[in-house]
Parts: sequence; C-alpha cells; structure tokens
Amino acid sequence: MAAGRIPGQRWYTPYLFAIPALALFGVFFAWPAVTAIQLSFLEYDVVSPPVFVGVENFTKIVADDRFWTALLNSLLFLVGMFPLLVVLPLLLAVLVNQKLPGIRTFRMLYYLPVVTSMVAVGVAWEYVFHQQGVLNWMLTGAGILDQPIQYLLDPFWALPALVLVEGWKSMGFYMMIYLAGLQTIPTNLYEAARVDGATAWHRLRHITVPLMVPYIAVAVTVEMLDAMQAFTSIYVMTRGGPQDATLTLGYYIWSVAFEHYEMGYASAIGLVLWVLMIGLAILNYRLTRGRTVMP
Repeated sequence: MAAGRIPGQRWYTPYLFAIPALALFGVFFAWPAVTAIQLSFLEYDVVSPPVFVGVENFTKIVADDRFWTALLNSLLFLVGMFPLLVVLPLLLAVLVNQKLPGIRTFRMLYYLPVVTSMVAVGVAWEYVFHQQGVLNWMLTGAGILDQPIQYLLDPFWALPALVLVEGWKSMGFYMMIYLAGLQTIPTNLYEAARVDGATAWHRLRHITVPLMVPYIAVAVTVEMLDAMQAFTSIYVMTRGGPQDATLTLGYYIWSVAFEHYEMGYASAIGLVLWVLMIGLAILNYRLTRGRTVMP
C-alpha cells in the first residue's frame, strides 16, 4: 500500500474530485486560449471561411498606429491607477483596522461600489462629469474654474476621468486585501513600538509596510492586470474617444473583433496583450521576491 493511502481507496479517487474544476478550466480557459492562438494566424471575418496568413497579423500590429496609441493609453491607465489602487487602499485599510465607532458600517459602504455594476457606475459618473454636472458645479462655485469643462469630450481630461472612475469602484476590493494582511500582523509589535516612543508614521513605515509586502505584491499584480484589460467603463462612457484619447488595448481588441469583424487580427492583439500581462506579472514578482517579509 502506498504511503498515505486510505485502506480500500482506489488510486484515482482523489482525481475524481478534480474533474469538475478541470472541466471548467478546459471549457472557459484552455479551449478559448487555444482557439485564440489559432485565430491569430488566420484571416477570419465570421462570414467567410478562415484563411491561413501566418504571421501577417503580427506584422500588421507593428505598423498599426492605433495599436500603439492603445498600448500607450493602457500604460498610462496602469500608472494612473497605481496610487488609487495600491497606495491609497493601504492607508484606508490602516484606518479601518482601528477599533472606532461605526467602522464596520464604513467598511460595508466603502465596499459597496465593488459589487455595483460597472454599467450603472459609468452612467452615474457621466452625470458627474457632464458640462452641467456636479463636479463642474462644485469647481465653478468654489472659483477654481472660470467655465465648465466637458471632461469626457476633452482629450486631456477623458483618460484621467476614467482612471478616477475605475479607481473609485475598485478601491474597496484592494482595501479588503490589505485589511486581511493587517490582521495577520501581531499586535505586540505595535505595542512595543509605542513603548519605545515610535510615532504613527514610524510604525507605518517600519512595521506595517515591510510586513505587508506580500499583500502589496498581490495588489500590484491585480492592479496591473485590471488596468491593462480595462473595457467596460470605456465602452459605457467614451467608446475610446475623443480622438482615441481613451482607446485602450482591451477596448481596441473588442472594436477590431466586433465592429470591424477582423477576428484573426483581434486575436493577435489579444495574444500580445496576454504576453504583456504575463511579463508585467513576472517583473512584479522579481521586484518583490527578495523583499517579502512575513511575520
């Protein structure tokens, strides 16, 4: 009998429990991924039979100005969301980890946007950013602006506006990641630091942040993947405009596939995006691997 085997248990019994998960993985990930890779080497418009074109779709990417615009916007999206989804949620998590009156209600309210439909969020924020919306009313009333700005129609302001919406909606999710990490830090470390006269800033810098590195690494990875795939808010609020100012890779892939019916080319762009996200995840892992500290 093999070591660890329960008497009467067949060798394949544990694998039977994995079949449902493996089936879902195959249907919803492996099969679509293989199909996308195949399509990236084909010219296919849904109506006509697919034609093998080799690496033509990938060479087309190199000369596609809109692809490079979308890539740049996606990277700007990533950088813009970093303070909103990596830095600020950590500070909020430190706040809500305190024993304060009504803190549970605050946690629930702050997490509410996460479970709200992005379509509903986008429509609501469209009214905020409207020329006659709340934001312009507040800024002009305070004397900060002389005249209202059409944020979603301005090539300079449109992308920052979408970054703000995406960050506002997802901030609660990242806060909960950090909150879970904070609750694993032994309280006696903070008590000893207080006895030694450490201020709140020193406790944050020398205790909280070093011990939260594993959770920060997770947050950074998820933030990068979310930013590079941003789609719904763009579809609802700007459709990639104005003048491609909010055209991201996620939206460009959808546009090429379902507006221009170039399924092969869209799959090639999607494959490039997939490789790029894997590269970013590996880079983040290498940067944080040697700095990971656990309590």
